[in-house]
Amino acid sequence: MNAGLILASASLARKNILDAARVPFETIAPDVDERRIKDDLLAQGAKPDTIAATLAEQKALEVSGRVENSLVLGADQVLVCEGKLFSKAENLTDARETLKRFRGRKHELISAMALVRNGSCEWRYVEIAELWVRDLSDAFLDSYLEQEGEDLLGSVGCYRIEGRGAQLFEKVVGDHFTIRGLPLFPLLGVLREKGVLPT
Repeated sequence: MNAGLILASASLARKNILDAARVPFETIAPDVDERRIKDDLLAQGAKPDTIAATLAEQKALEVSGRVENSLVLGADQVLVCEGKLFSKAENLTDARETLKRFRGRKHELISAMALVRNGSCEWRYVEIAELWVRDLSDAFLDSYLEQEGEDLLGSVGCYRIEGRGAQLFEKVVGDHFTIRGLPLFPLLGVLREKGVLPT
């Protein structure tokens, strides 16, 4: 396979962002142990932005090893609330506990991207968004979890801000695409530089 851009991700949100922007790409899901990488980095005292960037690069590197001459985009996102790094909820019970932890508090979404070609990283980028969750009632939380269901488990924050998840927040500082896991405008810029998109 030889494509102009390959997205090393199984994320539907990232695919949708690129599709909507009419970026030509193919998708190959990376085969990496994200939890092990994250745990190793935490044990080494790595900061959240380093963790996100390393995960993005490792995904791109793994897929790059399976294709030649293609530009491979890896992306990852980590969430930090009051100094604690959160992972995706495993079930709706975990999702409820995560959202209760965010209630009335600010958290940060750190989105990272890496472009790799032939096993060499050519570009890295990290951007942060800050989100304040309102003081949700238990009744709203129950209704939200019931309506959104297991779709929430694909997001580290247990929400999709492009949908009903927007109702969780009282304030957001940051780019909408960063919140969704793919800071689009810097990516479009570098794709133009590399000839994937027209100037």
